Amino acid sequence: MQRETHPTPTRRSLSLSVCLAALVLAGPVHWAGPARADSELLNVSYDPTRELYKDINAAFSADWKAKTGETVTVRASHGGSGSQARTVIDGIPADVVTLGIPSDIDAISRLSKKIPADWRSKLPNEGLPYTSTVVFLVRKGNPKGVKDWGDLVKPDVKVITPNPKTSAGGRWNFLAAWGYAFEKEGKNADKANAFVGDLYKNVPVLDTGARGSTVTFAQRGLGDVLPTWENEAYLVFDEFGRDKFDVVVPPTSIYAEPPVALVEANVDKKGTRRQAEAYLQFLYSDAAQAIFAKHHYRPLKRAAAKPEDLAQLPEVKLFKIEDLQGSWDDIQKKNFDNGGLFDQLSKAGR
Repeated sequence: MQRETHPTPTRRSLSLSVCLAALVLAGPVHWAGPARADSELLNVSYDPTRELYKDINAAFSADWKAKTGETVTVRASHGGSGSQARTVIDGIPADVVTLGIPSDIDAISRLSKKIPADWRSKLPNEGLPYTSTVVFLVRKGNPKGVKDWGDLVKPDVKVITPNPKTSAGGRWNFLAAWGYAFEKEGKNADKANAFVGDLYKNVPVLDTGARGSTVTFAQRGLGDVLPTWENEAYLVFDEFGRDKFDVVVPPTSIYAEPPVALVEANVDKKGTRRQAEAYLQFLYSDAAQAIFAKHHYRPLKRAAAKPEDLAQLPEVKLFKIEDLQGSWDDIQKKNFDNGGLFDQLSKAGR
């Protein structure tokens, strides 16, 4: 597997998104939005949420203005979720984090103390205003006949997936494949490990984030299948049309949990706790829930979404990785920390 960190996009907003992601990696933060406001919030988020939070931030600012008369500008930083967590640990003045996997917020809490250890209890549904899952984006007509996770280990199938060391999407893909094999092989962890190892032998390149992998697959034309966040698959339809790609929904996939949290040390230092707490609460409002569904995320309040948006979220048998591997501390250490399963498989595959 080759680790690739610099895809070369060529068109429209996917191209712009990756260029902006490069700015995050090159400097302290990528800022988006106007420069002047009564107060400002910084939301540090993960790769595929650029379009989502553009709408969410505008809706919150309008709602807050109507309620209080105060102008609040919400700025956004996007990148691989693990890399984004590191920027918060290293000092980016995030007011809130909306990351791709619970272990990244746990890392901020453990390594910087900027977020309390009990952050899950601070918001409804353990800090999950929406959920997602992993589906497959394939070339039009599905020439390799990809229907389920087991097809990803066929010798002639090239899989595009981001690096799980830096990307939450990469970790969800890794864990989804492992969970599929674990159940299929009679809860045999060794066979599940071997299955994931075979899958990664079919991965020609590892981008640092989910959006980079989308560009690699959709623009650069590499690979036969892209396991990806549900919303990313439909974004490709929006960007490139439906005449080049198909979405395949596997019978079983993972219950993906992108959590949100207040960066308490930062908001108290900046004096923005009131606005930041209101922003996170807004994510549970009917208005925000409808926006989540519009962008192909699975809202917590389905009744708030438009029926036509819900219709694009098919029923899938979902499993929770915690039920198979234990706590997020255990999941992170076993699979993704230095010397974990991913490192072992990467070394064995070289």
